[in-house]
Amino acid sequence: MDRILEVLTSLRRVIRATDLHSRHLSKTTGVTAPQILILQAINSTKGVTLSEIAHSVSLSQATVSSILDRLEKRELITRERSTVDKRRVHAYLTEYGRQVLRDAPLPLQEQFTRQFSALEEWEQSMIISALQRVAMMMDADHIDASPILDVGTLDRPVEPHKTNAADTQPVK
Repeated sequence: MDRILEVLTSLRRVIRATDLHSRHLSKTTGVTAPQILILQAINSTKGVTLSEIAHSVSLSQATVSSILDRLEKRELITRERSTVDKRRVHAYLTEYGRQVLRDAPLPLQEQFTRQFSALEEWEQSMIISALQRVAMMMDADHIDASPILDVGTLDRPVEPHKTNAADTQPVK
């Protein structure tokens, strides 16, 4: 039973770390991890299209479109229809978008990627295998998921919990 508790505690730590990082990112920048990734994709390719963004961040075009709508409403990006092909729309960062991107902490998966990449190949394979088995054991192996460490839906900002001043307990 001790090993089960160790596994469950480790899983909870991963979930909690993801949640805390997501809240910190949202609180300090006002954007979510997926929004940061999309801002980075736009920043790395001038005039990138929706389909190119979706491919680079491993999200569906519908999800990317929804996130772009939110970013545009917040004036972090602009979208312009192509003069060559009217069906294509290109995204560009605004100066405010560049500032938010500069000031944002690294998404959690970037920190993970650096440390995971430093591991030996055999150790990487063991971790992948173990996590795939855990997903299967939790009946979660069929769930469609993108490689973004974030909580909640991918196209909405994380809502901070409101507290009741009388008891400082989260109010839902």
